[in-house]
Amino acid sequence: MADANTALQRPATRAARLSAIEDALARYIVTSQSQLSSILANEGIEVTQATLSRDLDEMHAVKTRLNDGTVAYAVGRSHAAGEGEDANARGEQQMSRVLSGLVTSVAAARNLVVVHTPSGAAQYVASVIDRRPIEGVLGTIAGDDTVMVICADDDTASTRADWLLTVASK
Repeated sequence: MADANTALQRPATRAARLSAIEDALARYIVTSQSQLSSILANEGIEVTQATLSRDLDEMHAVKTRLNDGTVAYAVGRSHAAGEGEDANARGEQQMSRVLSGLVTSVAAARNLVVVHTPSGAAQYVASVIDRRPIEGVLGTIAGDDTVMVICADDDTASTRADWLLTVASK
């Protein structure tokens, strides 16, 4: 787990709140607005039920039945973490299809992972990485043919570099 120095901090803006809601729905099985409110409060985001309801409506979040019968919130095509290995496997397969043709090399350097792509593909590869919540990955920066993946620590960077290489090699 990341220490206090690398914990994700968000500004007190509407966009940051919506992002936090989307992240929570991707990481947890959220079955109620009160549960979601508690998750957000643990991240330092206090929100009223009315605001949360409007935010979920604006994000087109819907309650959906998961494979195990649980009814939980989901946003668009994203899958709640609780859908199990099938959702993780599908996400990794989709990521593999995209990255296999675009990643030419991967290397870890301290807490960074450097990913090389053909010219013009780095922005797309970075967006694919950013859209999928990956534990220990704080974000990406893309140029024309290089993506820098910023990780919480050196060990995570090494692990994620190996993982990205495996995913891109499938």
